Parts: sequence; C-alpha cells; structure tokens
Amino acid sequence: MAKKPGNKSNAELTQEIARSREDLALRLERVREEVDLPRKIRRSVRQEPVPWTIGAIAVGLLVTAVVTRKKKVYVDGRGAPKSKHALLEAGFVLGALRIAAGLLKPVVMNFVEKKFGSYSGRGRPGPKGF
Repeated sequence: MAKKPGNKSNAELTQEIARSREDLALRLERVREEVDLPRKIRRSVRQEPVPWTIGAIAVGLLVTAVVTRKKKVYVDGRGAPKSKHALLEAGFVLGALRIAAGLLKPVVMNFVEKKFGSYSGRGRPGPKGF
C-alpha cells in the first residue's frame, strides 16, 4: 500500500507528541506562575517596598478612622450631688479602715506569734524532706 500524504510515520508521530507535551508543560508552568498570587505579591514587595509600606500605613489609618467611634456620654443633672456624697463616704470608709488597721496590727502580730511561734525554731527542711 502506498502512503497517503496525510499519514505520518510512527517516528514522526512520536516526535510530534513529545513536542506537544513540552509545549503543554511550558504553558502549564506559565499558567501556574500567573495564578500564584502570593509569590507575585512577595516578589513585588521585595522589588518595591516603599509603595507597599505607604499603602499599608494608609490602609491602617483608614481602618482606624472607620473603626473608632466617639463615645456618647450622657450626664444626669440629678446624679452629681449623689456621686459627690458617695465619694465622700468612700473616702471616709477608707480612712477609717486605715486607722483600724494601724491599731489592730500589734494585736494581730501578737496572735500570729503565739500561734506559729513554735514553728520558727525548726528551720527549713532539706530539699527532699517536706
């Protein structure tokens, strides 16, 4: 049988398949590089850090401006004398506690020495003993 012009030999077909595979592998690698966004961003930040730094600062300031809100404070005219009275009362109580603590300190120390005085002569046990 004679060869038709459209028919190729096995060697030619094998070479064409090999070229097609190489071409497909090259295209696939290009697509992977185009789709790999983290690598592109890292490369861009390494090559031009100043615009990225300025952009990060601008985004941070924008987020801070949007997130922060002014706090509304409502003042009740009737509550002012009551709060002064409460502060005065709290100050008086704290002062009285300080005086009482000063007066009771010798009594408490004497009680503690009587209860735990016998333990003070033993000393500290060794590292393995409790």
